[in-house]
Amino acid sequence: MTQALPIPRATRRRHDREIVALAVPAFGALVAEPLFVMADSTIVGHLGTAQLAGLGVASALLTTAVSVFVFLAYATTAAVSRRVGSGDLPAAIRQGMDGIWLALLLGIGVIVVVLPLAPGIVDLFGASATAAPYATTYLRISALGIPAMLIVLAATGVLRGLQDTRTPLYVAVSGFVANGGLNAGLVYGAGLGIAGSAWGTVIAQCGMAAVYLTVVVRGAHRQGASLRPDTAGIRASAQAGVPLLVRTLSLRAILMIATAVAARLGDADIAAHQIVLSLWSLLAFALDAIAIAGQAIIGRYLGADDAQGAREACRRMMQWGIATGVVLGALVVAARPLFLPLFTGDSVVKDAALPALLMVALSQPICGLVFVLDGVLMGAGDGPYLAGAMVVTLTVFAPVALLVPVFGGGLTALWTAMTLMMTIRLLTLWLRSRSGRWIVTGATR
Repeated sequence: MTQALPIPRATRRRHDREIVALAVPAFGALVAEPLFVMADSTIVGHLGTAQLAGLGVASALLTTAVSVFVFLAYATTAAVSRRVGSGDLPAAIRQGMDGIWLALLLGIGVIVVVLPLAPGIVDLFGASATAAPYATTYLRISALGIPAMLIVLAATGVLRGLQDTRTPLYVAVSGFVANGGLNAGLVYGAGLGIAGSAWGTVIAQCGMAAVYLTVVVRGAHRQGASLRPDTAGIRASAQAGVPLLVRTLSLRAILMIATAVAARLGDADIAAHQIVLSLWSLLAFALDAIAIAGQAIIGRYLGADDAQGAREACRRMMQWGIATGVVLGALVVAARPLFLPLFTGDSVVKDAALPALLMVALSQPICGLVFVLDGVLMGAGDGPYLAGAMVVTLTVFAPVALLVPVFGGGLTALWTAMTLMMTIRLLTLWLRSRSGRWIVTGATR
């Protein structure tokens, strides 16, 4: 933002309505996604400890694999929203179909890799001899649903780009309910054990993908858009996704380093770290919902050649990010006496987690700005910058975090390093937003 002129009240209200209309359903859909794993864990947990341990390993692998491909949603949202802003709905849906075809191809590729290598992958992640067979069974069956999972990501991006976050919410909630019913019926009713849980998830994911495809195909028919795969379009979708893939991998590396450092601090610290990280992840859903609104809104403004509108929307979302962060931080401080007993009764773990939770609370306004600006730059299609900024952040964070066990400070020092990491992200994103170089108008970047 090169010039911070006051935003007229009517404009602020319009932006607020758009942000709420997109962010609230997006938040619901984001929260529904991890409930799949929770439902599976609840049902499989009654089969035995070995089965639950196997599920833990396999679900962690699947979650990681799918999260790596989250660029399918982000890149598709940005590309489709630009076309929507330019008024070319057929091209918007055509762009979305390219993303869906790419998701299908990537999903098939993952299946080809995972099916034969599943036992080795499970062993690599340290599954015990008793848990490994269950983990392998779950991983192999669930891998068959990965194409559907990736199609869901891409199709979600299409609908977000079309300024529709309600349909993904309805599909996510329906998928969660179906997943729970199928898991219970197949695990216990059909007596399939952990294999039944995997099949239930595969069926639910395929059902969600089918619903999304129905919605997109109907939209394509209405607009006269082609559904056939287009090599150039698929290649362009892949090229747009590569920088976002680098960004995602860098972020995953940061989280893995933090967990590895916490593990070196001792059992109490790693236990406390998992508690704090779970809360941090939950708070991220609320902030990510605003970022998703930013992706859709910014892309539409830039596609409509409205640079001023994009600047004003960015500024208003930054205000939302700060305000939301302040509220979330205050809630963390107020709720910490109630939150910790939900996870542990160990006073040593609580003592380790408490100051780390305060660091999380203090960092929430920073996190709010980071998530919003991340969404704005994604909506602008500024993937290469985001990739470079995240690599820089990883480069600074890694040595600082790895020195925590050397210099002491325990978990509080580690989460201070996490706050430093978010501050570096804020600095890089804020400098880019100030430069105005992200503002590239037109139907394509």
